[in-house]
Amino acid sequence: MVELETPQMDAVFHALGDATRRHMLRDLADGEKTVSQLAEPFVMSLAAASKHIKALENAGLIRREVRGRTHLCRLAPGPLASAHQWLSFYERFWTGRLDVLERLLREEDARKAQNESRKSPNPKEGDEQ
Repeated sequence: MVELETPQMDAVFHALGDATRRHMLRDLADGEKTVSQLAEPFVMSLAAASKHIKALENAGLIRREVRGRTHLCRLAPGPLASAHQWLSFYERFWTGRLDVLERLLREEDARKAQNESRKSPNPKEGDEQ
């Protein structure tokens, strides 16, 4: 069971709440990147990129390794699994609700079709039966 009220879960959803950080995570799924490489697609300073990276680090979503003057970042997917597990509850909830809605709509359509087939058309004068 996933703990709903943990500081890490709050940090994960905070980190995922920003499009820049989500983009950075997606880039890291392809392999480790330097801070400069992560910042490159965005119009921002390295200091601003570092703030985003720090939010990802605080959430445990990435690991940073310093090699000389180079900071290498890599994805740490563990906390994403916890977030996915938490979101899966709502996926099951909505799937169940939509399945019920689909069933009700199909039943309604079947009733309408049945009622229409029961109605016999009024023969017009001069038509043979």
